[in-house]
Amino acid sequence: QVQLVESGGGLVQPGGSLRLSCAPSGIIFGNYHISWHRQAPGKQREWVASITSGGTTNYVDSVKGRFTISRDNAKNTVYLQMNSLKPEDTAVYYCRAFNTGSGYWGQGTQVTVSS
Repeated sequence: QVQLVESGGGLVQPGGSLRLSCAPSGIIFGNYHISWHRQAPGKQREWVASITSGGTTNYVDSVKGRFTISRDNAKNTVYLQMNSLKPEDTAVYYCRAFNTGSGYWGQGTQVTVSS
């Protein structure tokens, strides 16, 4: 059974940092691209960042220069380092593992940016 477990969310003040982790199990990690998405209350889920199986990264414009996605294939884990957080980054953050044949979502982790 495939599971994606996100962790690292929480409450942080504006300007602060958090690091989210996504640990898939039940898949061959190195064969999958991984993406992070977020959904704020009352809004649609949006793509935030992705990293291919080969390590190529992409970001939505609103987080460029602040967020960094990375993967550790030895630990089967993907990270999203979030710096200079803003209140508008508040959302539930989800990771997704995907390739041409399949895709899987995690359960999400809450990130709240507030003073």
